[in-house]
Amino acid sequence: MKQLSKIIKKNVIRAILFAIPLTGFGKTPARIVSVNGTISEILADIGLENNIVGTDITSNYPVSLKSKPKVGHNRNISAEGILALKPEVVTGLTTDVKPELVAQLKSAGVKLELFNQEYSSAGTRKLIREVAAKFGRQQQAETIIKKLDADLAAAGKIKKAATKPKVLFIYARGTGTMMVSGTNTPVEKIIQLAGGENAVKGFTDYKPLTPEALILANPDVILLFDSGMQSLGGVQGLSQVKGIAQTNAGKNQKFITMDGELLTSFGPRLGLAINELAQKIK
Repeated sequence: MKQLSKIIKKNVIRAILFAIPLTGFGKTPARIVSVNGTISEILADIGLENNIVGTDITSNYPVSLKSKPKVGHNRNISAEGILALKPEVVTGLTTDVKPELVAQLKSAGVKLELFNQEYSSAGTRKLIREVAAKFGRQQQAETIIKKLDADLAAAGKIKKAATKPKVLFIYARGTGTMMVSGTNTPVEKIIQLAGGENAVKGFTDYKPLTPEALILANPDVILLFDSGMQSLGGVQGLSQVKGIAQTNAGKNQKFITMDGELLTSFGPRLGLAINELAQKIK
């Protein structure tokens, strides 16, 4: 009997071990708070949308995520708002969560799973696989990547202009807040993937837009988020911004807009984003 008991015990342990996802969770977390739109989209795509109990305000795709409780913008989130949702896991990008928030959540016994993001096609594949593996959904990741690769292949077939158009991205929240995107930003990376080049150089991150810099950059295309264009009062409002009329983009009214999350997320819809932008800038 003892021998039989040992065999049964051994087999039970083996069954438990093989059933545990390769995540460190022991089981798929029932309550997840995601503080990044790209991570939220990946979680939904691998079948964990129902496990998400809260998100940051950038998590709006799929549209059903808009109904989830919001804990603030991913760069300005308080521990109280997250803890009120009683999460088992908080996840996002390492750049989204400040050290003090990390400390507060850990001291409250909440597990954190943070990921690094590289703004490239390879980086997107890697991120999808890492998130899926952490949550025990590796098989679903490969299905997502297969679709991503098909979208990227379709985007690669778009005929590019003989000369790369100079694209200036303006982040706008009304005329009082207008910034231009410098080098090594997600916007610059996707402009390059779509066959264009950043119209401004010499600085990283974002800088305030000035008429002098705008005229010097002389973009062929001016790109904004849909919401940014709306905040300026549409094409008419953008045309009245000082310096716009003196640029090639202004003279030709080559103003384009895209959904902000699609344009900059570098998630499962990257191929679709490149395709749309490439069509618009050529």
